[in-house]
Parts: sequence; structure tokens; C-alpha cells
Amino acid sequence: MSSSIIRRAVIARPALRCRTVVNSVRSYATPSNEEIDPQLNGYPQLPWKSRQELPPLGWQDPLYRRNFGDTLHEQEEVLSMWGPDVPPIAPNTAVRHFLIAAAGFVAFGFGVKYVLLQDAPVIRREYPYDGLVKELGGLEENKARIVNSLS
Repeated sequence: MSSSIIRRAVIARPALRCRTVVNSVRSYATPSNEEIDPQLNGYPQLPWKSRQELPPLGWQDPLYRRNFGDTLHEQEEVLSMWGPDVPPIAPNTAVRHFLIAAAGFVAFGFGVKYVLLQDAPVIRREYPYDGLVKELGGLEENKARIVNSLS
């Protein structure tokens, strides 16, 4: 007898807490100014909002963040808790941050190559007769650097 009283108290307590959530969650099923989708055939046209964005407490089924008997969205597999994660920042802000970071890496590379890197302490080897093309077999692939001779 005492276990049934405890069980009723445990079950009744979250249900009372969930009533305020039920009203706020179900309020989005009201008609909006959007065009009604004819493929839904009378099914409520719910807004595109992921379950991950809802508060974590106050649900009869906290794993899925929903109450029993709630109307499911037509795209529930995408908007459920197990769907793709909701990005923590807006996509345009993420692209801007990525471009700033990429520009920083490129600027660092150019800075190292052109400012911090010393010139070679030797003179590069130069070959006469059009880069030894004839001596290497006459192919353009074997051509070394062309000498700008003044003679």
C-alpha cells in the first residue's frame, strides 16, 4: 500500500510540473501566416525547432524532451534529440571566424617566408647552353634554369 502511494506521488509530481511546459510547447501548433502544406492533409504544421533547443527539465520523457501524447513533427527524425546537433553559433559567424583564422595562418606563413627567412648564403648553380638541355638529352623536362648571359 505504501509503495503505491509513493509511486502515485512520484508520477503526479512531474505531471504537475509538466503542465506549464505542455501549454508553452503546444502553443506553437497554432496556425500562422505561412501557406498550409497540402501534403500534411490536416496534420498540424509545426515550426522547425530542434528538441535540443528545449529546456532539459520538466518533461515526462526527459530522454526525448517530450510529453506523452504530444504531436510529433513531420520531420521528427531530424528534429529529435538524436538528430544532427544544433550549431552553438550562427553559421555566418562560424564562416567569418574560419576565414579570420585561415587568413591568420596564411599571413603567418607569408611572414615566416618573406620576413623571417634569410636568403641562401650561397649563389645558386647556373648552367650554360640553355641549362644543359642538349647535354641532358634535349628534353624540355630536363631543362635546368636558363642563364641570362650577357655574351
